[in-house]
Amino acid sequence: DGVAQGKGIKCSLCTKALKKMQALAGDNPDEAAVAAALQKGCQVLGRSMGRLCKWLVKKHQDQITEGLQNGDMPRDICTAMGICRS
Repeated sequence: DGVAQGKGIKCSLCTKALKKMQALAGDNPDEAAVAAALQKGCQVLGRSMGRLCKWLVKKHQDQITEGLQNGDMPRDICTAMGICRS
């Protein structure tokens, strides 16, 4: 069904964006490193995906920051935000 597919696309976008952000933030990132990675991570995705990514970051910034600082897996962070299904 369309809803599940929409979720799938958002889920894979979320996971892809967070993987990128995780790589940009590096190991054991502080808040500044995570904030910079959130900015850069969306730019890499292109315009239309980047817009969705920025919205995601704005809406879930604390959760993403905490997840990246805790070293959580991107997929787990996206699931915790309700974007991916566990």
